[in-house]
Amino acid sequence: MFTHVMIGSNDLERARTFYDATFVALGGQPGKMDARGRLIYAHDGGRLMITKPIDGKPATSANGGTIGIGAPSPDHVMAWHKAGTTYGGVAIESPPAERPNGAFVAYLRDPDGNKLTARSQPTR
Repeated sequence: MFTHVMIGSNDLERARTFYDATFVALGGQPGKMDARGRLIYAHDGGRLMITKPIDGKPATSANGGTIGIGAPSPDHVMAWHKAGTTYGGVAIESPPAERPNGAFVAYLRDPDGNKLTARSQPTR
């Protein structure tokens, strides 16, 4: 259903450091900057794009919003969480753990305050 998610950042180089580390931890590739100055991460037809707001105002995080990122395994979720906290993210909510439905999840806020989760599918 979704083609992409676009989020704002006030510091694209800081965002690149954080997102490159977290996407590589999931087995992905570092982002690429397009001609319009947007940082783009692509995988399996989906894209996460980070940009400075086009209205020139400061970027703010969504209140109540969460961006979910699929991970191949619980080990990848843990690597994502570690990379994120190492490169400017903040651990939030509960520690990385298996949920009652068998999914393994972790939560972070990126350096701009956006709420992210990495989730591996249930192993049951």
